[in-house]
Amino acid sequence: MPLVTAAALVDQANNGQVVSFPTDTVPALAAQPDAAPLIYQLKRRSPDKPLILMTASLPEIWDYVVGSETEKAQWQAIAQQYWPGALTLVLPASEKVSAAMNPTNSGTIGVRVPDLALAQGILRETGPLATTSANRSGSDPLEWMAAIAKEFPEIPVLDCTTQERTSKIGSGQPSTVAQWTGSGWRILRQGAVSLNL
Repeated sequence: MPLVTAAALVDQANNGQVVSFPTDTVPALAAQPDAAPLIYQLKRRSPDKPLILMTASLPEIWDYVVGSETEKAQWQAIAQQYWPGALTLVLPASEKVSAAMNPTNSGTIGVRVPDLALAQGILRETGPLATTSANRSGSDPLEWMAAIAKEFPEIPVLDCTTQERTSKIGSGQPSTVAQWTGSGWRILRQGAVSLNL
């Protein structure tokens, strides 16, 4: 499939296809949450590795997570400090989270708002998407859209050739992942952001 425009990419994502677009960290493979099994298939990804729910803005995550008012206030404080940005928060999942996103049924969901206007624009049109890095499981994340189109010829990939002529989009570093423990945060993966906890 050739590289596509943002409008075509949004249409195909909204029709249940896996798509790929850049983020502020590494490019994403993304799909509507109910279509998440297609991402596992495409990546040959183990079901014990949950996907991340990416949204265009902080308010969109509240339907997907569940906690006390005190907890939500703490989540909001850290989100407002680091979002949009390269921080994934792993929070207790609400019933709205598709079981397809987390086959191990751990009761949690990783959520993130990327710090890239291009990605936010797509997410505003599609709504929250299930995402992961664009690579086969066990391989390094691909950082150039043309390389993703070559590796995954069956999916729509956003055409960023004009921007990529000067430099790659995104830092190339994965997001930092912090999980809520009920009383504080535990760093599951140190990435681009260092948290002051």
